[in-house]
Amino acid sequence: MSLPSACPECLRRAWLLARLGPYIERTLSGERSGPLELLRRRNDDLAAAVAPKVAEQICSEVAGLSEDRLAAQLRDAECWAVCRHDPRFPVGLLEAAERAPWALIGRGDPLLLERLRPERTVTVVGARRASIYGREVARELGRDLADAGLLVTSGLAFGVDACVHCGALEVGTTVAVLGCGADIAYPASHRSLWRRICEEGLVVSELPPGTGAWRWTFPARNRIMAALSGMTVVVEAARRSGSLLTAGIASELGRELGAVPGPVNSRASVGPNDLLAGGACLVRDAQDVLDAILEGAPASRPAGAVAPTKTIGKEEGDG
Repeated sequence: MSLPSACPECLRRAWLLARLGPYIERTLSGERSGPLELLRRRNDDLAAAVAPKVAEQICSEVAGLSEDRLAAQLRDAECWAVCRHDPRFPVGLLEAAERAPWALIGRGDPLLLERLRPERTVTVVGARRASIYGREVARELGRDLADAGLLVTSGLAFGVDACVHCGALEVGTTVAVLGCGADIAYPASHRSLWRRICEEGLVVSELPPGTGAWRWTFPARNRIMAALSGMTVVVEAARRSGSLLTAGIASELGRELGAVPGPVNSRASVGPNDLLAGGACLVRDAQDVLDAILEGAPASRPAGAVAPTKTIGKEEGDG
């Protein structure tokens, strides 16, 4: 089996992001949507915007990275890469155009790239400080969606993300999208889960091996999760949660948006309940997701529109 490929130009973009990481962090000062606009820029413009005094030097350093050196660094980290010039690059990212990373660096099973199609992929995200209810629902969704043959993606974070991955691994596989290098377990306490996903699933990132996380890399990775999937489901999220940023990007891309309802007096339920009030799909269990994603709604709904509520084939009290 041949590994996916990435051209040197696209790979150098990943190394440029790593080199510019601290400058982007300082420029944005924690502003959540800022990286989404910055990352649309070409290399020279991006470097000039965040590190004007050293932009030319940094771009020259990155341009000097040889193809052999790039390949060796991937190999040493037990990683591989795929870019938009390889037919195995996920179609959802191609559809996202300038919002997408130039390349994905992966660790795990590259054959899963063939399954990373919006109509067969669901992203499930939610609160890091999830309630018992949120963790149980997330695990059940991960397990039942994987059992139904869908590929489940999340961000390996505390709370909902980890439960989604664990549930999917009970019956199948899963994809973790990281805000650091694919060879780094983040958070560190999830090392055993990260290792298991590397062995049984797929871990991907737009950053090169050995790159740590900054605050801006989390909203940046959220755009990847939203683009990979035909539907994004929010389990629990406070009003300013990063999960709602993922949901907003999914909606802008014309993808389905779902939310799990929660108690009206819970801060963790404010986000999904607001999404439901705005017309997101009601998600009580995996069947609600299947009803939405398999009907092909993402292709028929204009970009930016919010999906209608779906309650197909349900009895009151189910889920």
